[in-house]
Amino acid sequence: MFCRIVFLVTLLLLPGTLHAQREKLPPEDLAWVEKNFPDAQKSNTGIRYLVIEKGHGETAQRGQMVSLVYVGRLIDGETFDQQLDPAKPFTFRLGRGKVIQGWDQIIRLMSPGDKWLVIIPPELAYGTRGQPPKIPANATLVFTMQLLSANQE
Repeated sequence: MFCRIVFLVTLLLLPGTLHAQREKLPPEDLAWVEKNFPDAQKSNTGIRYLVIEKGHGETAQRGQMVSLVYVGRLIDGETFDQQLDPAKPFTFRLGRGKVIQGWDQIIRLMSPGDKWLVIIPPELAYGTRGQPPKIPANATLVFTMQLLSANQE
């Protein structure tokens, strides 16, 4: 009886474990990432990233006002958005749904001064709807981003 219960519990828990490990990048985009960025780390939510420059201090926290500069590109290299002037950075409150999920997630791993290359799967970006006309449906997004500050303001 005990073995049967353990077996049933294992069967119930296994799909959740497998789901957590599911690859979020489309196969062709995953192949591109593995070819071009073989050393990219993977967050627990499926975002790939490379640390270009290491910053300092504590990581950004949910609810803080964060400021950053960035370039957003599609896999083919086409730039769809950018904010490069540190005197006029892109600023928003982290974790409040003001940006794509991938940004809310990955920026919480960054410290002020960090400059990263970040590859965000479609489901953590604009998903099946895209952001026409610049971002097609199911697009993997590639950002070079630098966190300038994270404050309570």
